[in-house]
Amino acid sequence: MFLTISTTGTPERPATDLGFLLHKHPDKAQAFSTSYGRAHVLYPEADDQRCTAALLLEVDAVALVKRGKGKGRGGAPDAALAQYVNDRPYAASSLLAVALSAVFSSAMRGVCTAKPELPTQPRPLRIEVPALPARGGPALVRGLFEPLGWTVTVEPVALDSEFPEWGDSRYVRLELESTRLTLAEALRHLYVLLPVLDDAKHYWVAPDEVDKLLRAGEGWLPEHPEQKLITSRYLSRRWSLTREAMERLELVRLAEADDSEVEDIDNAVEAETETEEKPTPLAVQRREAILQALRAAGAARVLDLGCGQGQLVQALLKDPKFTEIVGVDVSVRALTIASRRLKLDRMGERTAARVQLFQGSLAYTDKRLKGYDAAVLSEVIEHLDLPRLPALEYAVFGAARPRTVLVTTPNVEYNVRWESLPAGHVRHGDHRFEWTRGEFRAWAASVAERHGYDVEFVPVGPDDPEVGPPTQMAVFALRTAVTRTEKEAKAA
Repeated sequence: MFLTISTTGTPERPATDLGFLLHKHPDKAQAFSTSYGRAHVLYPEADDQRCTAALLLEVDAVALVKRGKGKGRGGAPDAALAQYVNDRPYAASSLLAVALSAVFSSAMRGVCTAKPELPTQPRPLRIEVPALPARGGPALVRGLFEPLGWTVTVEPVALDSEFPEWGDSRYVRLELESTRLTLAEALRHLYVLLPVLDDAKHYWVAPDEVDKLLRAGEGWLPEHPEQKLITSRYLSRRWSLTREAMERLELVRLAEADDSEVEDIDNAVEAETETEEKPTPLAVQRREAILQALRAAGAARVLDLGCGQGQLVQALLKDPKFTEIVGVDVSVRALTIASRRLKLDRMGERTAARVQLFQGSLAYTDKRLKGYDAAVLSEVIEHLDLPRLPALEYAVFGAARPRTVLVTTPNVEYNVRWESLPAGHVRHGDHRFEWTRGEFRAWAASVAERHGYDVEFVPVGPDDPEVGPPTQMAVFALRTAVTRTEKEAKAA
């Protein structure tokens, strides 16, 4: 994907001010990791008379398929080849809009600390997009950009230049020119309208996309003649989100017409006195799910294997039902931090009798781990190399054999929902692997079968209908031993 932004200048107002506005130095070629690949910023030309900044996005198509499991354009189960052979690396789609927001975020907000006067000054701008998917054709492109003050040159791209009789493709070559807009306004126009023309967002459209749309559309979207189409397409035609956005845009329009504030118009209901509740962090949701499963299993003596800095041990201590809690970790530094967190040196005698921390490796059997009601491996297995998993498996399930074992691990399918996670990257630099739901279930089922456990699976965090929860948890329960007499009685 490729896009250029050009401007002209004079010795008094040099064109190289574009570098200050974009916060990218014209003498350097820079690269940035984005959610969907590698973005490069370079300047083909930069002097007082003319300056051009180019944004090149290298889309990692393979990583997109691995993260999204085939979701998005070309992702139908019967279109496996289309997941890899498509227009995403070349055509300016919603992925380029994400890159614009990530790489030029300060410029989009109109912030320039070096020269604070620049962001508010209109300047000559020329934007070129060589390949742009346009569902609606050149007429729609003009209908979207011309009301915003752009002079639009749009050329359809032939489906095949060797066979003109085949007609035009759905792609166009776009040139935009204006002398009346600021750079921030131009970037916000592109951020909203590129996905609208593409009409196929490649990432999850969450409720916060409404806020993003209204922020980027401030000052121009409420009065745009194609407001309804822009809103619907930008929000991937999700009816509930589109309705919310249209209602809020109407409030903005009424406030502007009345020369008043939105809060003065939207006063039918008194403002809530309480602050908006923040979403519960995933780590907290994970601990709560573990505590609930331990209580359901009736566990009183619990092992936290790979206890790290002691967050789960601390939570277990708060519940008197857990009478003995042992934290084990291979890292002495982590155990030291856990000891400080728990304030072991200042803990009361009765509480101190319930908890102990010791160093140990889960790759080896340890007699100290035998005889406990439950063991927890929370976000541990993904930190081991795959060839070492069988050793951990035997140490926990074969040698220690607690009645209940809880294992949590990231669900790699959910990674596509995190826009800030670069394509193909795992959630933590020390993760040796991250499993899909199918891979985790297959591993857990084989472990349970080898060691005489039953296993159930519990989602942790929001259970997305397409990619599942962010964390997956397996609950292993040791099968009750059955005597020969009982077997014969059942057979009879």
